Amino acid sequence: MPLLAPLRRLRRMLPALLVGVSILLAPVLVLAVDDPSEMLPDPKQEARAEAIGSQLRCLVCQNESIEDSGAGLARDLRKVVREHVSKGETDKQIMDWMVDRYGNFIRLSPPLSVGTLLLWSMPVLALLLGLTTAFFAYRRRAAAPAAPPPLSDDEKARLAKLTKD
Repeated sequence: MPLLAPLRRLRRMLPALLVGVSILLAPVLVLAVDDPSEMLPDPKQEARAEAIGSQLRCLVCQNESIEDSGAGLARDLRKVVREHVSKGETDKQIMDWMVDRYGNFIRLSPPLSVGTLLLWSMPVLALLLGLTTAFFAYRRRAAAPAAPPPLSDDEKARLAKLTKD
């Protein structure tokens, strides 16, 4: 019975604890909501900016686009994209500016190049190199001469005679 008293008190305090935690977490949740004031007034320009932003990687989250991320850097990059769109720059000019500034890593799907081909083919090349090395090591071991047969009694006697002299 004495063990049940703390549990009853905890059960009575649970709603107050939940309200307290909700109040503490509310400011954090509000910060994750995007600011509608960063949107462009022209719906076509806004759609273009969103399309460009969905192709750019958030440098903080790394697996989200800047349009999906709530990080501060992503918010800043969205503003930059919208500034370039409102200036009338083309999508290619905006992407080129971003790549010049942050490198190809900023693109969620980088263009096919020698570097990306090497990056994606390295695991296969490493596996092939390992298998080839193992194959030749096995062949070398199999082709190595076998141990010579033991000496016969005549050969032992002859060896003993030669080593005495």
